[in-house]
Formats: sequence, structure tokens, C-alpha cells
Amino acid sequence: MTTTQVGATARLTRTVTRRDIELFTEISGDRNPIHYDDELAARSRFGGIVVQGGVTSGLLNALVAEQLPGPGSVFLEVSWRFLAPVRPGDVITAAAVVLATREDKPVTTLATSVTNQDDVVVLDGTAVVWRDPSVAATAHQKQENTA
Repeated sequence: MTTTQVGATARLTRTVTRRDIELFTEISGDRNPIHYDDELAARSRFGGIVVQGGVTSGLLNALVAEQLPGPGSVFLEVSWRFLAPVRPGDVITAAAVVLATREDKPVTTLATSVTNQDDVVVLDGTAVVWRDPSVAATAHQKQENTA
């Protein structure tokens, strides 16, 4: 099994929809009117509907689980600042860069960010991730068998 190298990067992009807001509400119970009420949201400091932060940060969950470090990865710690609103229709890109790896454990520290289609940073911070070695090895084997 290979280790994640300092400086390695990954990106994942998707368009956020009103359906994402609805699905996140089903999971979380977050029914804040800033996510649903167009008239009220327009009068807020945000000037319109805002997607839940969990939808925005959720793209980092997918990036970490699927790409860097990859299958078997779970967050141990995150420190994220939400810097700008994300709106339905925005195209957001999650990015991660490996800052450090532990020699004694499968633990990786990542610089993380999410930007929108205008290259505005909407989320910025760091994450510490643990990757289960047996899951990583099995995922790697399955990947080799399908190649």
C-alpha cells in the first residue's frame, strides 16, 4: 500500500441545486428559512437563498472518501471557515492538498477549500483524516482487478 505524499492534490466539482437543500433538510432537519424562503432570504444580509454549510462541506467528504486519501478515510478533526454564501446553481469545487502525513499511523493533514464558479473561496480550512488500512488495501485491490 502506498502512502499519501506531501503536496498531493485532488479536486471535485459539482453544481449545487435546490434539491440538494431539500435532501440535506431530510437528513439533518435544518429547515432554516434562509434556505427556503426567497422573500425572507432576499431581505437578509445574504440577499438570497443560501445553501446549508453541510452541503458545501459535504463535497469535501466525498473528495476525501473517494480520492484523497481515498476509500476508508474518515475525518478526525476539521477546522473550516465559511467565507461566502453558496447558492442554488453555483458550481463549487472542493480541493485538498496534503500538508503532512504521520509515519506511525495512517493519518494525513490536509489543507481544504471550496471555491465557486467565480473562484471565490466559500470555505477554507484544514482537516485531519485517518484512513483504515484494510479498507484502503481492499479498495486498491479492487481497483487493480478492474483495470
